[in-house]
Amino acid sequence: MTTHSRAMAVTAAVVAGFLTLAGCGSGGGSGKSFHIGVTQIVQHPSLDLIVDGFRDVLKEAGIEATYDETNAQGDVNNAATIAGRYAEDSSIDLVLAIATPSAQAAVQAITDRPVLFAGITDPVAAGLVAGTGPSGTNVTGTSDLNPTANPVTLISELVPGTKTVGVLYSSAEMNSEVQVAAFKAEAEPLGITINDRAISNSSEVVTGMEALAGVDAILIPTDNTVVSALDAVIDYCNQHRVPLFTADAESVVRGSIATRGISYYELGRRTGEMALKILVDGEKPGDIPFLVVTDTELKYNSKAALAQGVEFPPEILEGAVDVAE
Repeated sequence: MTTHSRAMAVTAAVVAGFLTLAGCGSGGGSGKSFHIGVTQIVQHPSLDLIVDGFRDVLKEAGIEATYDETNAQGDVNNAATIAGRYAEDSSIDLVLAIATPSAQAAVQAITDRPVLFAGITDPVAAGLVAGTGPSGTNVTGTSDLNPTANPVTLISELVPGTKTVGVLYSSAEMNSEVQVAAFKAEAEPLGITINDRAISNSSEVVTGMEALAGVDAILIPTDNTVVSALDAVIDYCNQHRVPLFTADAESVVRGSIATRGISYYELGRRTGEMALKILVDGEKPGDIPFLVVTDTELKYNSKAALAQGVEFPPEILEGAVDVAE
């Protein structure tokens, strides 16, 4: 599934530089058209696949929809501005909020229409919902928590003898803080030390990587700030022959060596199915518990592994998918 192209637009209500796009599905199975606002913290392939999956579900159901897609370009203030604009736009029937900062802004600003979040590691810790059951509010969605991925264990299996793993993440993303804590808990019984380094924006990725020099492997969580600048991370790891692991499968296609991850396209589809229940069937968001998508698949990149000096144990790769292009 290819990512939809985004066109740049500037409006008085939204800071210059947001990406907006209007499109429509075919059909009209419900006899009514819907206007959907999509707020995304930053553009990178994994998050874009959520939008693709969401749109495809509505299109396949014959739902006519127009989309106002916005990209906050990694800035939480922009995310708040977008949410405020959607709150004032009575034509919007539902808001899809992708990644924690955008979801937090949307939930805070919009209370009179459905808000569906997606790509959130811990919706409860992020303050989007109070618990794992039905929220009783206008909010529900899908989580990419991926509790069965065990990324540190995967590193120990694919790079035997690993003692230190460097983790680069954004201090502004609660998603990442939750994951770093989980990495440390997983690493301790394996005798592996997690060296974590927080950055505040994507321009600090290179200096952040340099601060992790000397580790046996690098692990990048589903951190939107770092993943949006992943090419710089890949270049560093290739140059220094440091094995790079990521928490999302699309980053393996781009040049990390492996992950046991979920499909963000499928995450978008599951969120789209929730939208159908709400828009077409009349269900209330507050009656639908948020969903944790747990289906995982081991994907690896043989070309990236060669560039980073890793030879995979063949028994570990049985049933895995090589995504090298």
